[in-house]
Amino acid sequence: MVNPPPTLRGDDVDRLHGTDVADPYRWLEDTADREVGKWLTGQNTFTRQALDSLPERSAWHQRLVSLMSRPLVGAVQLRNDTVIMLERLADADQSVLTVRRFVAGAEVTGSEPVVLVDPAAGGDATAAIDWYEASPDGALVAYGTSIGGTERSILRIVATDDPATEHIEDIPDTRACSVAWEPDGSGFFYTRYPAGEEYDRTVRHHRLGADWRDDAETWAELPNPESWPDLKLSQDGRWLLVSVEVGWSRTDVHVLDRHHDRWWTIVSGVESETRLEFAVDGLNLVGMTTIDASGGRLVRISLPAFGDAARSAGDWITLVAERDAVISSPHVVGDEIWIVATCDGIDTVERRSGDGSLLGSLDSLGMISVLAVAADRDAGRALVVRDSFDGPPSVWHAAAGTDEVVRWWEAHGDVKASEMSIRHVTYASLDGTQIGMFLIHDADVTPDATTPTILNGYGGFAIAETPTWSPQIAAWCSAGGLYAIAQLRGGLEHGEDWHLAGNRQHKQNVFDDFAAAADWLVEQGLTSRARMAIVGRSNGGLLVGAALTQRPDLCRAVWCGVPLLDMIRFPRFLIARLWTSEYGDPEIAEEFAWLHAYSPYHHVESGTCYPAVLLTAAEGDSRVHAGHARKMTAALQHASSCLDTKPVLLIEERDAGHGVGKPVSLRAAEVADALTFLSWQLGWVPSPDT
Repeated sequence: MVNPPPTLRGDDVDRLHGTDVADPYRWLEDTADREVGKWLTGQNTFTRQALDSLPERSAWHQRLVSLMSRPLVGAVQLRNDTVIMLERLADADQSVLTVRRFVAGAEVTGSEPVVLVDPAAGGDATAAIDWYEASPDGALVAYGTSIGGTERSILRIVATDDPATEHIEDIPDTRACSVAWEPDGSGFFYTRYPAGEEYDRTVRHHRLGADWRDDAETWAELPNPESWPDLKLSQDGRWLLVSVEVGWSRTDVHVLDRHHDRWWTIVSGVESETRLEFAVDGLNLVGMTTIDASGGRLVRISLPAFGDAARSAGDWITLVAERDAVISSPHVVGDEIWIVATCDGIDTVERRSGDGSLLGSLDSLGMISVLAVAADRDAGRALVVRDSFDGPPSVWHAAAGTDEVVRWWEAHGDVKASEMSIRHVTYASLDGTQIGMFLIHDADVTPDATTPTILNGYGGFAIAETPTWSPQIAAWCSAGGLYAIAQLRGGLEHGEDWHLAGNRQHKQNVFDDFAAAADWLVEQGLTSRARMAIVGRSNGGLLVGAALTQRPDLCRAVWCGVPLLDMIRFPRFLIARLWTSEYGDPEIAEEFAWLHAYSPYHHVESGTCYPAVLLTAAEGDSRVHAGHARKMTAALQHASSCLDTKPVLLIEERDAGHGVGKPVSLRAAEVADALTFLSWQLGWVPSPDT
């Protein structure tokens, strides 16, 4: 293969905490610079010449388009007999907001969907719905749209019975907005940012039809500018619950008694997660807390009467003690409390009484993850969104008083090329810790040393790896490959302690866990180094970046998507200061030492034969700056001793973001490029259209 375009190597060096930190490609951070534009054009052209000439790309693309063109549900909310869904209709490029009504009959089912909002109707294919929240009676829906993958959304209102009626709200700066509607639908509390800012998210109140510029600020007591308030309002409108994420392992909770205009603090300043919901009696809160319980316990907290002091954690009543399962936020369904309990990343919905006693469980749904429980507390029913490796998400109807579930919505059509074999195994990491891993392949395949294998992982931000539908996995496995997903420390598979064991000063554990997964796969004879690729996006991009610099021998090929790679300068860009509590702050000497010890960009060594690497990024990404991928591309192209056989390629898209709201056409093209690159480098000519 010919050499990549040349890259100017600068002489930037920073002296930080007594250490010289070289940054020869800092100039590539400036997206607006004309020379950076020329460099990107050259890199993208170089990559296209390499990939477009490979005959298997068209087959990968065709199969992915077929898989991604099926209907897909993204979110569900239930209000009385009204169901509001974010769904992608068959053959559509973007998801739309729809409404359905319950239909009484022999079994519970829904009416045909009515499209409320089609974000692409204005002609911009990158326009997307980022979030939505329906009013208590389901008559109105607040939703946010953005363009180009930026997630910088504008809040608008639509009526479910008359979507053509225009509501002139158009409130800007509402990224990932949390909305709590008034009981009568006359207005709502919501979160908003200062114009053009990425931090200082505060709570305001809006009356429909009023000028949003006059919306009063309700809560702004942020522990730091990066704090993230989330809102809930009691059914009678008296109590406003403000849960504030302070980093990735702490949630402060405050409640406002609107009758007396008085705030109480439920919990503050404690490194713990507490997620609360209003109980059906209107006198208590119920919720999950990790205080004295890494995996979570279910608690009841009485709301304070006027004049009372707030209830301290010592006064909370434990309804379900910590056990060998991780529990999530509760859902009130009639007079029952439903919780999702997770073991080894596999979910079960438990039905419990008001005192915490187990009434039953919806365990007939199989090896799944639960994407959502949309509950109607008055009607005593819920819609459960089920996800799994072997098919797209489906929606199931369930009700208080029974463990029976009825399929309510599913994607139609053949989305599975064949039956999949799905196993959960464990292996030992470097320090002996047992790590879980899912192994997925076609049922007719017996993996051996020749099997082309993708190893994927994440390991951060208390996000668990669970059974999830992925066209990428389905396409790879149906073509004869093995797909492995490691449940690394830093996630939430085994509670908050598992998360803390893989963040900040313990981040190296995550990289060790991942390398051990690759070694185990080879030792077990399920694949070989020459037939293995590693894949990760975002924090997972950091993971594979660290893996390829620490263990260049680990695998043959790498897909590093929208990655963090310069861990010394990362807080300077976009919203990345939100992540210093997860990784550490390079402005603090001790934390700088943690970050500098593994920062992939700073550990690229000249003369090393690195694996073949495809880096993908997006100019419109409002989370991770594309400069990370650019700088790493330049560093690897300069340093690698074997570019002729193991190339380093970059694709940077212009009208795309971190991934949220990305059109099917762009997503299919991106994954087709990646699978083409990986199969090429693994020496595998698959038949993905069989």
